[in-house]
Amino acid sequence: MQNNEQETIYDSAAIKKIAVRVSWVSIIVNALLSFGKLLAGLLAASGAMVSDAVHSASDVISSVMVMFGVSMAAKEEDQNHPYGHERLECVTALLLAALLFITGVGIGLNGIKNISLALDGDLAAPGLLALWAAVVSIAVKEAMYWYTRAAANKTRSGALLADAWHHRSDALSSVGSFVGILGARLGWPILDPVAALVICCFILKVAWDIASDSFDKMVDHACDETVVEQIRKVVRDTPGVLSLDDLKTRRFGSKSYVDVEIGVDSRLNIVEAHNIAQLLHDNIEQTLPEVKHCMVHVNPNFVGIANDE
Repeated sequence: MQNNEQETIYDSAAIKKIAVRVSWVSIIVNALLSFGKLLAGLLAASGAMVSDAVHSASDVISSVMVMFGVSMAAKEEDQNHPYGHERLECVTALLLAALLFITGVGIGLNGIKNISLALDGDLAAPGLLALWAAVVSIAVKEAMYWYTRAAANKTRSGALLADAWHHRSDALSSVGSFVGILGARLGWPILDPVAALVICCFILKVAWDIASDSFDKMVDHACDETVVEQIRKVVRDTPGVLSLDDLKTRRFGSKSYVDVEIGVDSRLNIVEAHNIAQLLHDNIEQTLPEVKHCMVHVNPNFVGIANDE
């Protein structure tokens, strides 16, 4: 996902630095928030708020995972990993998705149990403290979503984007908590566990979206059509290229790889043909910094000879 409002960073060391800073902010905020929500949920007897606190606590774990994943992905190529370590970021995002899924299922099961209690008349309405805790949580988690999302767009980090959506899912869950707690205090206690069930659905949807995106990056999914069209334009604008014979792209974590086959005048010698290929290679990597490597294959093009004849 591109962010047109700020410059994208591709340097691995800079990406790692930003990710670590954002993750530490996230860890501190989530630790304080989860403790506050848990305390409020227990004191006010709100199942929705306790579920919300568990969700916030899972964010602490996710931020630690992001720091680890991005740090590992930023490592330089070595003899055993000549293509780098970018896919470790995808692995981190998949683990975050799994964590979100487990959290969502747990919240859903607890909500179902409390709905049964409410139907039997055994569930009391939560206290006012839980309502105020939900309001604070919504504001804090939404702010964390925009803060982390900006860093994710700037670094094109899938793990940071996953963490941003973790914050957004927590903000949505707090909205559900607020509605449920308010409804319960107005005389419908069943709305508190129903809110927890709605929270579960939000979390599972986010988990699915994150997992799908990570799987795409791990199975060499092609780049977006806008990126492919940019590459085609660079090929067309490169002097000496007579035809674009083939173009393949693949996403590799936050980076991309490009394989291009071009046609050049068959009467050129090998050095002249190589110079055109090198020029195209440089043009593509300079125009699209997310391209980690571009391979250019040259084919002889006999159109020029046929036209001359």
